[in-house]
Amino acid sequence: MRGTILVTAQDMFFTPLPANSALQLVNYSKKHLQADYQVEMQPTPTKIADRPFTFFAYWSPAAQLHWYVLATEIRCHAVEMVLTSRDTKLLESLVLDLNKMKLPAEASPTAGMGGGASPVCIKDYARDENLITRVDPVFSERRFNPVPVRIIIDKEGRVKHIHFLSAFPDQARVITDALHQWKFKRYLRDGKPVEVETGIFFGRVPFRTAQTASAAATE
Repeated sequence: MRGTILVTAQDMFFTPLPANSALQLVNYSKKHLQADYQVEMQPTPTKIADRPFTFFAYWSPAAQLHWYVLATEIRCHAVEMVLTSRDTKLLESLVLDLNKMKLPAEASPTAGMGGGASPVCIKDYARDENLITRVDPVFSERRFNPVPVRIIIDKEGRVKHIHFLSAFPDQARVITDALHQWKFKRYLRDGKPVEVETGIFFGRVPFRTAQTASAAATE
């Protein structure tokens, strides 16, 4: 095998890592490389398919393997393309081939800042200080699964879109009914209200968010 390409999309609302954007995720990875890896190129702005990316390269002298990491953010997800090979010329050729992709206009290592038709991505936005009205869902059956939910809050502070990453049908129904009654303070940028996208855990909250219980909804 001459090389591999791994494409991942990390939901920035539910990542266990202390990162709020694709750029921060790359910087975190660089700072936490294993001791036997070496940085070949510091995180550097670049363009792929005419969209902004962050490029980062490291290698293993022992294995003689090189990793090229290209990261951007699309709809509050950090999208990483990780190219691996012993042949750096092959890696450079593969990076050039990536220019044939078609990417959405909002793709950027810091796209979560929002703008235009894209909502602002804010992790753990559903905190008490941002809420005017909150109605907790009433579950008819006790379950022990975490229910991660992504929501979009409109310019008036109402929940306009709900997306369940994982849920039983009865959980999704009662959570949806509750969320449609929530009211948030309007989020302002430059004095103007903008839409916000965020994530909430219902049900059994994983340990990562247990330390910020006020930002999570529980049974």
